[in-house]
Amino acid sequence: MPNIPNLRETLAPIRCFMLDMDGTFYLGDKLLEGSLDFLNKLRETGRSALFVTNNSSKSGQVYVEKLRRMGVEEPFLRVLTSGQTAGRYCMKAFPGKKAFVLGNDLYKAELAQMGLPMDDENPDYVLIAYDTTLDYAKMTAVCDFVRAGLPYIATHPDFNCPTETGFAPDIGAIIAFIEASAGRRPDLILGKPYGGIVEDALALTGLDKSQLAMVGDRLYTDIATGVNFGMLSVLVLTGESTRQDAEDGPVKPDLIFERLSDMNPYL
Repeated sequence: MPNIPNLRETLAPIRCFMLDMDGTFYLGDKLLEGSLDFLNKLRETGRSALFVTNNSSKSGQVYVEKLRRMGVEEPFLRVLTSGQTAGRYCMKAFPGKKAFVLGNDLYKAELAQMGLPMDDENPDYVLIAYDTTLDYAKMTAVCDFVRAGLPYIATHPDFNCPTETGFAPDIGAIIAFIEASAGRRPDLILGKPYGGIVEDALALTGLDKSQLAMVGDRLYTDIATGVNFGMLSVLVLTGESTRQDAEDGPVKPDLIFERLSDMNPYL
């Protein structure tokens, strides 16, 4: 991490902060201290934000409404989810083909609105998301289709989703279940720290990677995204990863702050 006098210089080129949501901006349904103060500082300094979440259990609009209820206002109500990225990818990669989608009804409705065809009985490929309505019948069906060799796409790799009381199993645990039964991992994962969601973010912001910072609470997704794609990476200690994790692990953030608003003096 740079010395304190260099923090302002390090952050000066950043025009847009790509903000993880759960564990970074809020935790469950609780707004984290300093989050709105950080957005106010971005407004004061002419910077922008793009909320980028791997959580594909809901539609993008649901996240927008959640942020609005927490006091977020325009122009900061911009959300990019791994689910949206996956939907756009699948429509290009499998035009006219039908997907078996392992996901919540809200996500399926978003995909339908995007125009993505779905079929639970005779699909052409498999798309899995973070399905919090998972049951054994769904797991059996998805394993059958993966075992049969259908193309297999996952929205993101996270093992756990942070909650106010700890963690809930995320899609990484579902991927492990499928691999144990069907003997395959996804052919492609699109969320952080992979390239699909970065390409979407670049298109949405119209900025160069040198003008973007990836901010989040997880080393293996958020921070790895910045490291992998040449963007400034900022770890906040409000969610999953600790300072000790950063010191001991192979993925090293450029900067570490306790919370988002601790960046304010250097913006």
